[in-house]
Amino acid sequence: MNRKKCWRLTVRDEFSSGHALRHYEGKCERLHGHNFGVELTVQGEKLLPDTELLLDFKVLREALKAALDELDHRVLNETPPFDAINPSSENLARHIWQNVARRLREHPDPQARQVELVSVAVSEKGRQTATYLEWDERD
Repeated sequence: MNRKKCWRLTVRDEFSSGHALRHYEGKCERLHGHNFGVELTVQGEKLLPDTELLLDFKVLREALKAALDELDHRVLNETPPFDAINPSSENLARHIWQNVARRLREHPDPQARQVELVSVAVSEKGRQTATYLEWDERD
């Protein structure tokens, strides 16, 4: 049996922002704040021959931090794209995914372009999490 092998790396960070959920019936329709937790996972099949690392954790932390800096200490409803779409945890996870994916594709380290983004999870209060993933459909 030929087994496929890969490694997954996960980094975590957080940011603080305020938001109001549009079209929501309840308290969350009013402006309120969260300390959002974010978890980012990538995977890959090949380690660097010299260091035997998939990717330096520093590269992932920097990409995630740069994406979160654009959201930190902001009113999300006034911050693109959330001035047009609801600033839900689901939409935050997708937005962070797209931001980090772009940063990894454009990173000068070729190994950053070799890893595959697996998921981005956004949590509120640590008790609930919205996770965003993308994958290629198989025929």
